[in-house]
Amino acid sequence: MKLKFISALLTLVIFQTLQAQTDDSKRNLSDKQLSQQAKEKIKLFANDLKKTLKQGLKAQGPVAAIELCHSQAPNISEAHSMNGWSLSRTSLKTRNTNNTANEWQVGILQSFEDKKLAGIPVKALEASLVRGDRFYFIKAMPTAPLCTTCHGAELSANVKTRLAELYPSDQAVGFRAGDIRGAFIVSKRINELE
Repeated sequence: MKLKFISALLTLVIFQTLQAQTDDSKRNLSDKQLSQQAKEKIKLFANDLKKTLKQGLKAQGPVAAIELCHSQAPNISEAHSMNGWSLSRTSLKTRNTNNTANEWQVGILQSFEDKKLAGIPVKALEASLVRGDRFYFIKAMPTAPLCTTCHGAELSANVKTRLAELYPSDQAVGFRAGDIRGAFIVSKRINELE
């Protein structure tokens, strides 16, 4: 009788272990799928933002690009936040105080900086995690040479003036091409995942 009980108990433990491994495999696959979807959302958002800024630069120069970023970036972000997804940006040095990183985001951004110092390319820096009831995907945003026009160390007088007018608490300057400018954050409520 004891042998049957032990055998049944072992069968139950093995079944539960296999079930947990299956659940982990499904979750890993789901995380990979969600991360891929998040990367696509970031790519579309970044392309739309870049296109808008380039149009401003080409038409009227850096000051127009700053004004477009100020007025259009929130709209572009909102346009890409659909079907349960939310898209935003943050940085260790923000321009818009509405994009200030919270404590756990600061930790991820600092880990990105450490990894960059260790030789990992900025474009490869990303993380996915679940916090509370949300799935998050965070991807580092590299500073392109064009970005230094409004985020670099050497800014023209008219750029400095317009930034001070639109962003009195601006910290997002002093970047060089190749620096981590910040990060894109894409999230979705777990109960909306399919």
